[in-house]
Amino acid sequence: MYNIGICDDGKNTCAAIEEMILQYAEKNKFRMDIQVWYAGEELCQYLEQGGHLDILFLDIELIKLTGIEVGDFIRNGMENRGMQIIYISGHSAYAQKLFKTQPMDFLVKPITMQQIEDSLELAMKLTERNSERFGFQNGRDYYYISYGDILYFESKGRKIKIVAVGEEEEFYGGIRVLEKKLPKEFFAIHHSFVINQAHVVRYAYETVEMDNNTILSISKAYRKQVRERLLKGLS
Repeated sequence: MYNIGICDDGKNTCAAIEEMILQYAEKNKFRMDIQVWYAGEELCQYLEQGGHLDILFLDIELIKLTGIEVGDFIRNGMENRGMQIIYISGHSAYAQKLFKTQPMDFLVKPITMQQIEDSLELAMKLTERNSERFGFQNGRDYYYISYGDILYFESKGRKIKIVAVGEEEEFYGGIRVLEKKLPKEFFAIHHSFVINQAHVVRYAYETVEMDNNTILSISKAYRKQVRERLLKGLS
């Protein structure tokens, strides 16, 4: 079962999104528990009290706490990186402002059934993917790290360094071969770096900042594809 939240100060918008999610769930035989909030403060209180959401449709233009402030509370206040946040708005010009809260998608109103279906399919895949693990060998020992916890891989000579939440590990291997085996959320920004898009908090033309405050260089050869990848759906 997937726990889904909708937070928008427009009751009609909430009702419309809820109905589309229910239609999708019935059509595809998924179990989904849906909760609705009309204010960011109510949603934050629910999460503070231990409430769990896998996927959140979050309006940016809320009356008091904005959607971006709610997203910042989820990512930094609650230190929750696993929730899939899908921003919704009547305006399209947000892009860079959203990176700090690491949204999965950005939908512009009026929202269509196709948008809901596409977002739900991706969000569910990512939710499942984050529970899968990357395995590697170091010496005689085998180790496993959840994909969702990995920030980036760095090539260091014949070794690859894994930088993950709260830990760093190394193993022998080639980063180009590794990249081909990783989920599509991972992509190269440099001949030495393969990053997890879910952990990017700021993008600039020549650099990206990860959520551990590390700034990584984007090589000239990768700049166009990195820009297209990171700004897709946010501009």
